[in-house]
Amino acid sequence: MISVLPCKDRIKITELFNEHNIEIDEFSSCVIARTGDEVLGYCLYRLDSKTIIVFAVEPQGDIMLSDGILRSALHVAAENFVLDAYYDDRAPIDLFRKLDFIKNADEKRLNIDKLFGGCNCHNN
Repeated sequence: MISVLPCKDRIKITELFNEHNIEIDEFSSCVIARTGDEVLGYCLYRLDSKTIIVFAVEPQGDIMLSDGILRSALHVAAENFVLDAYYDDRAPIDLFRKLDFIKNADEKRLNIDKLFGGCNCHNN
């Protein structure tokens, strides 16, 4: 069974952010997808009281897993009453496009409302 849960381990969070050369601060966090002890993927983000900014989603080659991981990160934001979702320049924009999560490319805004619907992944 796959679980996708927020990581509470600051050492692991720092490790993942460092792997992507992304600065970490007190608002940096991630969700990690696991089956048993095996890590299947993760999403790195910054979540404060107003916005979530997504930096990375791995793996990018498994569209369904990536969709679930991104949705889990956005769900964490929504649980904290944060509905303004954005992505960073380093984020996998092509993946977000395939997953149909881009709400406004000029603003780098993600469509957090998609949490309340099914996957509309585009494989083209």
